[in-house]
Order: sequence, then C-alpha cells, then structure tokens
Amino acid sequence: MNTMTAFPYRRICVVGSTGSGKSTLSSEIARRLKIPYVELDSLQEDPDGTLCKEEEMRKRVNKAIRGDAWVVDGNYSFLRDLTWSRAEVVVWLDYPMRLILWRLWKRAWKRVLPKATLWWTNKKRLRLHSFRKPAFLNALLTYKRRKRNLPAIVSAPEHATLKVYQFKSPRETEAWLYSWA
Repeated sequence: MNTMTAFPYRRICVVGSTGSGKSTLSSEIARRLKIPYVELDSLQEDPDGTLCKEEEMRKRVNKAIRGDAWVVDGNYSFLRDLTWSRAEVVVWLDYPMRLILWRLWKRAWKRVLPKATLWWTNKKRLRLHSFRKPAFLNALLTYKRRKRNLPAIVSAPEHATLKVYQFKSPRETEAWLYSWA
C-alpha cells in the first residue's frame, strides 16, 4: 500500500454534520499518515454507558492530543479551543443533507444487525441509539446552523493559521485524499 508522504500536516481536525463520514475519513487519514486517531464521541462515554461532564471530557481530549500528530473528528464547540488551537488543518465535510440522511439510514440498519459493535458495550442501547435523536434528529437540528456558522468560525482571527479544506461531495474528498501520494 502506498504511504502518504506528500501531505505535510500532522494535526488534523475533521468536522461536518452527523453522518457526513467524519469518523471514516479521520480513521483513513490516520491510517495513511500512521498517526493516532482520536474519536471524540468515544472519549465522551464512561464505561458504565453514561456521558461524562464537559470538564472531564476536556481533560480526556487534552490528554489525547498532547502528541505532535493526531487526527480528531467531531464538532464539540466546547472543545474547539483545545483541538483547533493545536491543529494545523481543518477538514470540513460540507455534504448535502440528502446524502447525510441516506448515510444515516444505511448506518442505522448496519448497527441494528446482531454483530454490530462500536465503543458501546450495551447492544440494546446500541440498537436504540441507531434510530433516535443522536443520529437523524441531530443532523436535522444542526445542519443549517453548522453551514451558517462554520465559515465565520474558520475565518476568525484565532484560526488564521489553520489550513481549511471544505469539501462539498465525497468525490471531492476522495480526490483530495488520493492526491497526496
């Protein structure tokens, strides 16, 4: 397999709507660059299935991004000061809502299959999660706000040093990803 050496950045944040493919892209970037992948959602959940408080989440994220190289995925605004201040690149998956809803539908069905596993340990909770707010409703509630607010956020003075890649389709993202080698 071809190792990417032409991409000079080592601290990357991937953002986008729920279902846009942040985790898939982040893990692929991390694999190709041979750097750690930090999935913010997985840091939020405690072993007993409860969600940690913001202060604890900030501690976990701060520890996870101490290194010189990582890929982080997620849209937690209360963590942006930690992740974006250390990042060199932000990749924004700005895909159409119809694509996001289709991907969420497919993902929900994959997750209700008996062998589906994530970082959750409770299968019943996993099945319930697949069809409730965190996926479909979250995408619907945050899509327009994210599209409206992210351009101002990425162009804010405190983010002036960030290299920002905004992709409107999976085809654009793939072309960018495969252009590195």
